[in-house]
Amino acid sequence: MTNKQSYADGTISQNEINWLVRRAKGSFGIITTAASHVSKDGQGWEGEFGLYDDKFIDCLCLLSRSIKRYDSLIFAQLFHGGMRAPEHLTGFQPITASRTICKESKSGYTRMASDHDIWRIIQDFTSAAVRCVESGFDGIELHGAHGYLISQFLSKTINKRTDKWGGDINGRSQFLIEIVNSIKNNVPENFIVGIRLSPEIEELNISLEDSIKLIRKVKTMGLDFIHLSCWDIYAPSLQYPKDPKRIAEWITHSIDNLPPIISTGKIWSAEDAQNAIDQGADLIGVARAAIPYPDWAKNIEETKYNPPKAPFSVQQLQDAELSAPFINYMRKWKSFVEDD
Repeated sequence: MTNKQSYADGTISQNEINWLVRRAKGSFGIITTAASHVSKDGQGWEGEFGLYDDKFIDCLCLLSRSIKRYDSLIFAQLFHGGMRAPEHLTGFQPITASRTICKESKSGYTRMASDHDIWRIIQDFTSAAVRCVESGFDGIELHGAHGYLISQFLSKTINKRTDKWGGDINGRSQFLIEIVNSIKNNVPENFIVGIRLSPEIEELNISLEDSIKLIRKVKTMGLDFIHLSCWDIYAPSLQYPKDPKRIAEWITHSIDNLPPIISTGKIWSAEDAQNAIDQGADLIGVARAAIPYPDWAKNIEETKYNPPKAPFSVQQLQDAELSAPFINYMRKWKSFVEDD
């Protein structure tokens, strides 16, 4: 969950640690950090902590020790912003699969990743995962959703390459495949490795059909979970809008022998959580509901649990361990924070 609470040099702040630890105290079984950049040129927004240097390990050890006091698992979400890594923030021209128009670039265009760039970033993901091992984390989640670099390579719109990194879904997924293989070859066998995917992104021309092909491919790689970022667990497929199946059902009903599936997307109540399970998810994830309700995971045991929705007072959010930068960020979400 993006929260913008950490330092400009990429160090995780005590405020961000407090926010995560409070959710562990509230009985969430897995605590996954906000997206954290694995390369200096991959930062997506201000206040985002990094994983690109060994200098971060001591603070990350503090986070992992604090989480484990409450018997939760701690995962880091690894990502590279690609064309969504602003040049004014990173000092680098944004990079992606192909040269394309980019509002985050001073030139107005991205730089097409060279073969050397691609292997460098694969190594950056791997080094970040190894740092997570050294920092006492239980696992990592590769952020291949929401339009960041991995999904830019998966995109038919962005990825126009004609080499091994482009073409059909087999070529466009090669970047992700190599990241997974490299990480798996460099972390202990009991270290948890999973991926997060958006099964459909209309503007990137990421289709459900291709995502099913991709998941059939990666399920054989020894992944410990696949996280389906559905945005809305009740929404039908964009590709098949008249079919009653929901996004997660398309995956869980189409593919056998899947690793554990995490489903997310507008899950707020106990009923929503049960519906996600009924769609075939093994685990459910929440972000928005956990912001004002750090004890959501504990309360979800009540079958009729359906806490009040926004707006929330500043005091309520402060009591839930949101610092001022996080609260200010949440003001950008329509009607989430009460007017002063």
